[in-house]
Amino acid sequence: MKNKTLEGKLLTTGLEFPEGPIAMEDGSVIVVEIQGARLTRVLPNGEHQTIADLGGGPNGAAMGPDGYCYVCNNGGFSWRTDDGYTRPTGAAEGYEGGSIQRVDIASGKVETLYTHCEGTPLHGPNDIVVDNQGGFWFTDFGKKFDDRIMLGFLYYARLDGSEIRCAAKHLLTPNGVGISPDGRTLYASETETSRLWSYPIKAAGELELSPWPSPNGGELVNGLSGYQRFDSLAVEECGNICVATLVNGGISVISPEGELLEFYGAPEGYCTNICFGGPDRKTAYITLSGYGHLLEVPWPRPGLKLNA
Repeated sequence: MKNKTLEGKLLTTGLEFPEGPIAMEDGSVIVVEIQGARLTRVLPNGEHQTIADLGGGPNGAAMGPDGYCYVCNNGGFSWRTDDGYTRPTGAAEGYEGGSIQRVDIASGKVETLYTHCEGTPLHGPNDIVVDNQGGFWFTDFGKKFDDRIMLGFLYYARLDGSEIRCAAKHLLTPNGVGISPDGRTLYASETETSRLWSYPIKAAGELELSPWPSPNGGELVNGLSGYQRFDSLAVEECGNICVATLVNGGISVISPEGELLEFYGAPEGYCTNICFGGPDRKTAYITLSGYGHLLEVPWPRPGLKLNA
């Protein structure tokens, strides 16, 4: 395994716990601001433009092929800030549940597509990836309280708001989600276990689940040692999975076979997400959420072209 340092330029500062970066063709980057409860466009010169005020806690985002932005809203966190460094500490006061929102990025109009699945409320939708079959996969992190943690789920839903289904249960704080280049494997990372799981995709919204002793139907790809935590992820064109890593902040690059190939150290512990952009998709945009920064870094390999 190679240890390296993220070397690039600070694209912008002053974001309120950014996450869910989306590299746009015009050179801008769309992010959610979880603490700021909004969807924001960051221009190449670092300027911020508010696209929409979303309320709650927008946590992840993806563009659909229809031109809308689909947002995972966790319902809101409580926060603590020390010396300019901000972190979430649990559910927001008055928390009532999470949702999936659809945003018209031209007008700023916001629609709520999903708040429940078969009568079960969404607790904390977190990260999202669009497939090529008219839908998207998303993680529901669950929710943390002082005395309990709600288990999380993997969900699948249609872009048109017509259907949502639970694809896998009993994950412990599922966070990042991504699809392999051949479209046959779904990846999901767990925050508190720092484990990366894989699931064969049988059909739209249907996963092949492994039996016990798998706790969640997934196959373990990699689990880091020591105290580290996994956040969101992106997949490279070659199939490697790039997982944003907390505490020991950085990007862990893991092969589909489970080998930790590289670790790129970040300047802070809340390195929460990564996406790829630029004409060759060899520019990584990385959210450093504790201090509200967006980093632009040359990447050695192209990221996977997304279904948008």
